[in-house]
Amino acid sequence: MSYTPTEPATLSPAPSAPVLDEHARGWRKKLLQTGLVLAVILIASWYVGLLDFKTLANGMPAIGVLLGESLPPDFTNVMNWVSPLVDTLAMSIAGTAIAVAASVPLAFLAARNTSPHPAVFHITRTILNGLRSVPELIMGIIFVAAVGFGALPGVLALGLHSIGMVGKFFAEAIEHVDEAPVEAADAAGATRLQVLWHAVLPQVLPQFADVSIYRWEYNFRASTVMGMVGAGGIGFELMGSLRIMQYQEVSAILIVILLMVTIVDSLSGFLRKKFK
Repeated sequence: MSYTPTEPATLSPAPSAPVLDEHARGWRKKLLQTGLVLAVILIASWYVGLLDFKTLANGMPAIGVLLGESLPPDFTNVMNWVSPLVDTLAMSIAGTAIAVAASVPLAFLAARNTSPHPAVFHITRTILNGLRSVPELIMGIIFVAAVGFGALPGVLALGLHSIGMVGKFFAEAIEHVDEAPVEAADAAGATRLQVLWHAVLPQVLPQFADVSIYRWEYNFRASTVMGMVGAGGIGFELMGSLRIMQYQEVSAILIVILLMVTIVDSLSGFLRKKFK
């Protein structure tokens, strides 16, 4: 019987060196990027004095004294804060309503896939950038000087600043819609307005609702600061107590604000679940 030798079994090839080198380069790039970010953070922290531990340590006794003067909280005038709290809540609701109403049409003009012309897109984006580049506190000071003290300047400041943020988020939501319904509506002969109404708007409504509720939550907190520049609300009461150094009353007002923020946060979470 003749014997025919068989060929030796071939081994699977080892991973090629270029693949390993590319993997190593990827890790080195990530480490370099992380190092650069940490370096920027450290430089910024040093520049603003956050790493000056001696100054921080010297300030701790003063903070302790201030906290001691704030205790116990003085709720003697708590009933006088009910109306300013209502003003604060009303400011946040009205300011958010203005922002949402103005942001919906602006968002369609500022989205690349729904803007009628590139010039309109860039102009609208510039308007949104300009509105959110000015802090609401600065707007509040301007409107207080223009229309006087009260809740109205706070509403206008919160509303205009919120248009810049809400409009940006709305536009980004529109840009990420599924194009299949849009193409189907176009193929069916729908007009441009019908396409937006039936193919785009239903897709973005949940995101619109979520952004609107979140912005209302933010505006309630911001409206407490608006009161410090004369725009009414509980912030005005807080500033008044600070000026006369009634720190026990200040701590009481802060506790009330904390409770209201907690309630608003819980309510906004409930609303977000309802709109999902």
